[in-house]
Amino acid sequence: MTAVEPATKKKRISKKNKSAWRKTDIQDVEQFLEDQRQEERIGTFTDKQDEDLFVVDSSPQKSKATVLSVKQKRKLNAQKPMRSHQALENTSRVQDPIAKRNHVRQKKNGRNIELEVCNPTKPRHRQANSDRSKYYEKLEQRLTDKKNKKLAIEKDIWEEVDFRDAVPGLKDEKGWISRDLALHTVANIGKKVVKTHASLHHKTTKAKKFELPHPGMSYNPAPEDHQDLISKVVEREEGIIKKEQHLKRVTTSMFSKVTPEERDRRRLQEMSQGIDEEEGEQDEANQTKGDKEEEDKPYHTINAPVENKKKSKQARRKELKQKELARQTELKRKLKQQTADLIRIKSIRHELDDEEEDLNELKKRRKQRAEKAKFEPKRLGQHKFQEPDLDVNLPEDVAGNLRNVKTESSLLKDRFHTLQRNNMLPTTKLVNRKKAKVKRFERSSHKEPGVSYQDLKDRRKAAANAAKAAADIKI
Repeated sequence: MTAVEPATKKKRISKKNKSAWRKTDIQDVEQFLEDQRQEERIGTFTDKQDEDLFVVDSSPQKSKATVLSVKQKRKLNAQKPMRSHQALENTSRVQDPIAKRNHVRQKKNGRNIELEVCNPTKPRHRQANSDRSKYYEKLEQRLTDKKNKKLAIEKDIWEEVDFRDAVPGLKDEKGWISRDLALHTVANIGKKVVKTHASLHHKTTKAKKFELPHPGMSYNPAPEDHQDLISKVVEREEGIIKKEQHLKRVTTSMFSKVTPEERDRRRLQEMSQGIDEEEGEQDEANQTKGDKEEEDKPYHTINAPVENKKKSKQARRKELKQKELARQTELKRKLKQQTADLIRIKSIRHELDDEEEDLNELKKRRKQRAEKAKFEPKRLGQHKFQEPDLDVNLPEDVAGNLRNVKTESSLLKDRFHTLQRNNMLPTTKLVNRKKAKVKRFERSSHKEPGVSYQDLKDRRKAAANAAKAAADIKI
């Protein structure tokens, strides 16, 4: 037999005063009321049927898990009530206190798509369901075809193809159908062409995409080609040296060299210019000031008194006559100039012809310069593109075979310079960032008495060299 726990005896508390009422335990009353409210909401066991309380397990012991397709899952989910409407459902079993309440049923707005899908009653509902099933079948077939499709690599992606070649009649020899009209026509016949930016159709340079290297760069070049390459390199180096000498001649060599003492003396002389003259002027000013103080003269102001002198009528008439005379003189001069121009009209015509000829020559030079600029690299960034040095081997370095050839260039650098030359990449320069110097010192606990840090460094270097030599001997 199991032991029965003794019932706890309730402690009686004095409730004489009102402040002692708070000590009363009312937990059992609150639990009873909560249970009663719960039964009102969901009902008691006596009110429910056996089917609501128990479930008959009619499934077999070993059932295979059925894998539902996406279409079947969507159908099952369409039959279930929406989760967003679960909060609106009434789950309480509490009876309405007003039995004869006037319930107003609101008319639903719009169509019930879920009801039409699950229980089609009209022909258009059945037609919609059949169309939906056909759409899903086509979608699944399209996905499987896309998964099993292999990429075709026969097409050249760099080939320039005109869309008018695919549609007959759009590309005529006379050029009556413009490109815009062809785009409009193709869009309306169901073969729309994606419009690309205009910058993709015009070339930024007319230079060759790939220039063949000089024949003298071969591993086994002909003597004439190799000498031609060496002469080009020498000519370029001479041009660079000539330019450096010119800059040196017009900058450094233009100024004479002086010793530091002479430089300081000249600077002192330049900065002290005018000091002696100012001192002499101050002495003269002080002397004249003393002489004036000795003489007794009346006081005069610095600024002269202002007088309001008005012009007389005679002066005004003279001024007007002078203005009229100047105007008449200017008219006579212009008339005389026109007469002279009529006399020298042939020379003026020659001057205009010369000016027009100079202008045409200037236009021609500008056109040539613009045509030449089409084959030169543009300045896309901060730095200007400079042609790299030609890779050349000296006659003693030419091996004649690939095994013993001495490499003077890098294929990666060559392709990189080609992209910069064809305006595909901006020109850049190599930036060498200097690392901060780390100050090294030996700890006092590791120092040997009478041994400096430099001695320890030399010892480490000697030990490393000895270890390296020993490793080479073993090999």
